[in-house]
Amino acid sequence: MAPLGSSTPVQDHVALAEIELCGELIIAASAADGERLSPDRIDEVLKVGAVGVAAEAQSGGAGGCSSRG
Repeated sequence: MAPLGSSTPVQDHVALAEIELCGELIIAASAADGERLSPDRIDEVLKVGAVGVAAEAQSGGAGGCSSRG
């Protein structure tokens, strides 16, 4: 948090990224046919695991790590 009286906005980039990922999961869950997202679909949405690494490689990204371990 910014000190009281400070006019400089503070951004927590990690928190903002986590919020964006949660939003992506919510959108995917609302569009899903079943009751739950499969672990593979979650990895796809979060761009982790084999599917995410391949997608990142194609888009020039740095890759990812698996959410399962």
